[in-house]
Amino acid sequence: MQITSSRLDLVDGLRGFALVSIMLLHNIEHFDLSFVPPGAPDWMAALDGWIWDSAFFLFGGKSYAMFALMFGVTFWLQFNRRNVQGADFRPRFAWRMLLLFAFGMVNSLFYHGDILAMYAVLALALLPVARLRDGTVLAIACLLLLQPHLLFDILAALPDPQRALPDPASWAYFGRANEYMANGSLADVAAGNLLNGKPGVLLWSWENGRLFSIPALFMFGMLAARRGLFEAAPANRRFWLRVLLAAGAAFIVLFAVKSGVAGLGRHSALWRPLATLLGSWANLAFMLVLLAAIACLSYRSTGARMLAAFRPLGRMSLTSYVMQSVVGTGLYYGWGLGLYSATGAGACLLLGILLAVLQSWFSAWWLRRHGQGPLEALWHRLTWIGAERRGAGMATAAEGAKP
Repeated sequence: MQITSSRLDLVDGLRGFALVSIMLLHNIEHFDLSFVPPGAPDWMAALDGWIWDSAFFLFGGKSYAMFALMFGVTFWLQFNRRNVQGADFRPRFAWRMLLLFAFGMVNSLFYHGDILAMYAVLALALLPVARLRDGTVLAIACLLLLQPHLLFDILAALPDPQRALPDPASWAYFGRANEYMANGSLADVAAGNLLNGKPGVLLWSWENGRLFSIPALFMFGMLAARRGLFEAAPANRRFWLRVLLAAGAAFIVLFAVKSGVAGLGRHSALWRPLATLLGSWANLAFMLVLLAAIACLSYRSTGARMLAAFRPLGRMSLTSYVMQSVVGTGLYYGWGLGLYSATGAGACLLLGILLAVLQSWFSAWWLRRHGQGPLEALWHRLTWIGAERRGAGMATAAEGAKP
């Protein structure tokens, strides 16, 4: 199976789109620094609330899922390229994930919500399934999406569904984080992120099913790449149109059911795991709506041109992701400009759009002069350290810049 640059265009564009939407959400929430500037006029407060709700409806829980799906696609492209050459990519991939974990921990010094380190660990789930048949991998991924721990909580709540639950354990960690994010030095933020923020994020990821859904999405991405679903082909265009219709119908049903269980009480023992489970599935369905819509539009000249604006970011996603953490926290946190105290959701959205445009321009400028982004090039060199030059060079096309 040959890998050509055109075959990666849609993947790069989707990854870039996911990265931009993640950036917008991070800006709106001040990179997890919870604060609403006081004294805003009523119309501005109402507008900020509408922007917040709309942005999280469109991208909350969806952008990360698309990013994870593309991660699985890239794994398969790398794995398959080496497999065609008669080599097993899995040992090298394990080393590659150790490097990604290191990148993630450096990024965590600035932003505790970093996903790179988590991806690096959860991606190891791809190693035992890489050679399994499609049906077996699909079954494992679907089992993970059932969220076994949430199903257990639902069953445990049935004898007393109205039993009140305490606040999620992660909330206490995030509450403590506000203090050092708003008032601490960069050293305070780095220490707080590692000792308080990262445990809080891991707890939150467990509470919200991310530790099961992320490896499932990796596997779905791998299966999609196996089937060549991101190639430009008439059959794939029809496939994505069917996905768009089916996912749209599934989202409507899941969203309606989730809204209907609100009467159980937001702190009841049954509502919390049930709402989390339904929300996870609804987010997956809406992510597929976004992905399928973009894939369908990519077959039209106007849509292809729009998608092209996201591709440089997609090719430099590791550099772009780390850069947005450093720049974003520098803008909003107390160790930097401290803009959290003066910006509502509307102003943050405008800042996020400006940063996305600048990052896209920088990525395009850089890639006109270099084959990879700066962190991608470093990651590539370290990945293939000790390997034969021929083997390392043949892997470059499949790697690109895709954490």
